[in-house]
Amino acid sequence: MSIDHDRLFKELITTFFEEFLLLFFPHVHEHIDFQHVSFLSEELFTDVTAGEKYRVDLLVETKLKGEDSLIIVHIENQGYVQPSFPERMFIYFSRLFEKYRKRMLPIAVFSYDSLRHEPSSFTLQFPFFDVLHFQFLTVELRKQNWRDYIRHDNPIAAALLSKMGYTESERVELKKQFLRMIVRMELDEAKQRLLIGFFETYVKLSDEEEQQLRNEVNEMETKEKEKVLELIISYEKKALEKGLKEGVERGLQQEKRQIAKKMLAKGYDVQTIHELTELSLEEIEKLK
Repeated sequence: MSIDHDRLFKELITTFFEEFLLLFFPHVHEHIDFQHVSFLSEELFTDVTAGEKYRVDLLVETKLKGEDSLIIVHIENQGYVQPSFPERMFIYFSRLFEKYRKRMLPIAVFSYDSLRHEPSSFTLQFPFFDVLHFQFLTVELRKQNWRDYIRHDNPIAAALLSKMGYTESERVELKKQFLRMIVRMELDEAKQRLLIGFFETYVKLSDEEEQQLRNEVNEMETKEKEKVLELIISYEKKALEKGLKEGVERGLQQEKRQIAKKMLAKGYDVQTIHELTELSLEEIEKLK
């Protein structure tokens, strides 16, 4: 099943819009009046020349502190390399301005995995005259060092660790620090689920890595260790229950066995596995 990256980013930033600006654009954040924030409906544009349709990711109507007039913040997630992206940002800007006639602040989030320099402007010029110099704010996630963000009590920082610059050997430590951030922020269950689901979409540890993670968590200070382990177990149980429900609906006994094997590998006792999977105790014993 393909991942709808734009939808994931839209849900994340819609939920944590203020935190997003605070983390990456503090100079913008200090001017925004967050008492007046509303999310506008999606805009769909057709590029007649290219024969393609584009959907604007996120439009936010708000105000600046001390002002009555409304402004619009346009945030666009770009999950793949596109040389013509600055031109597309300008087209979005011009069409949105034509419709709303308000001051607009365009922001681009580059979330693909490759490292490259992305321009933040689009120009039209002649040797004798500059017609246009359009600029937009940018954040290039892969260029960010994830370790610079783990002290932030910011849910956006936690989720986007998964798209920042880390090496394969840092994956276990990355997830451990992510979980510590989640525990430290004491968010409600719905927000926790959103952040964990986002992170897990982009950072999937192998069973061996998950075991290494558990070992390292067990070496933490007792109070923090208990909270992180509780979070891990709670999320795993929900994921397993969801998988079981889908498996039962499809009537696939083999899927129950695969889930039982994973639970055994993670140290769950036979009785708990029996209760969740409805496999017989004898059959579970055979899977060991």
